Amino acid sequence: MKNINVYSPECSPENVSLPPPPPPPVKSNSGTELKKSTDMLLQKCNSFASKATRDSWDRMFDEAHGADVLIHTDDNGLIYAHSNVIAMASDVISGMMKQDKKKPHRKSISILGVPHDAVRVFIRFLYSSCYEKQDMEDFAIHLLVLSHVYVVPHLKRVCESHFENTLLNKENVIDVFQLALLCDAPRLALLCHRMIVNSFEEVSTSEGWLAMKQSHPSLQKELLRSVSYELNSLKAKSRKQKEIQTYTQLYDAMEAFVHICRDGCREISPTKIENPHASCGFQACNGLEQLLKHMAGCKLRSIPGGCSRCKRIWQLLELHSRICVDSEQCKVPLCGEFKERMKKQSRKDEKRWKLLVKNVLSTKRIGGSPYFLEAIDVTL
Repeated sequence: MKNINVYSPECSPENVSLPPPPPPPVKSNSGTELKKSTDMLLQKCNSFASKATRDSWDRMFDEAHGADVLIHTDDNGLIYAHSNVIAMASDVISGMMKQDKKKPHRKSISILGVPHDAVRVFIRFLYSSCYEKQDMEDFAIHLLVLSHVYVVPHLKRVCESHFENTLLNKENVIDVFQLALLCDAPRLALLCHRMIVNSFEEVSTSEGWLAMKQSHPSLQKELLRSVSYELNSLKAKSRKQKEIQTYTQLYDAMEAFVHICRDGCREISPTKIENPHASCGFQACNGLEQLLKHMAGCKLRSIPGGCSRCKRIWQLLELHSRICVDSEQCKVPLCGEFKERMKKQSRKDEKRWKLLVKNVLSTKRIGGSPYFLEAIDVTL
């Protein structure tokens, strides 16, 4: 008699390396669509044969008429089956029966390490490729292991789909992740890994996490490194987005500056405007007008290190002069003077301003965003 324990130590997560992940799964728009895919699998299963045929298969399995294989399970459980049926469904089981030559008329194999009822659902699936929804909810983890050990690809796909769509949660994600590594299910492992990283605070308090900490500390360390890497990546992404937003705001401010000085807008105008309160297409216009009005009457603007609001205007004027291509025709104040001032700046300041100009001009390809004037001097 050949005994196979599907939870053998040789298959521990420490000895299994995760293969390269497949392309990220497409995220559905709603939970209803996820549930539909599982229901479709069940309908496809039921469409393999007519109800009468499936009933005959179930009856043949339940009544065990002419069964010639005895399957031993945990707790001294016994399941009778037909060798021709289960051997055709699984080459591994076929090989196990060929090794048992003690009783040619009644073969015997053992499937240990999983509940008796889970083995029964598994053997029934080998007959008809069908299952009850409740059985899948109760024994999905065990069926995933059995499908991998005995090489039943269709059942493996069904189990993976159920976990992906309905069964995977923060309480069982650690157990499912370890089994996905053992059972060569990279897509399911990737989904589990994402859930662990995205919900680490909740997952880290689950029983599965505490058990893994004791049984597979190396795997826990790998997950901790992944969480740390993900957090650092999110921080870097957030910083990058803030930088892009700041450069976009500066670009919008440059356009609004030229608009105000050339055409006039609302209360500030080089020419007479019939309707100064008309809406303006430049989002930064109103904020710049307020700064210009402030600067006109500010008594601290000429004091070194004085008014921070006036300082923003000087910074914008210098930035504009570096972007402007024709200072002689430009109507923005001090544009030419700032260009002359550039020639006397240090290399360090010149390099810093050139980098800022490059980043601001690159936002023209990115597009505009809401303008927040307080962010102007962040990079200066």
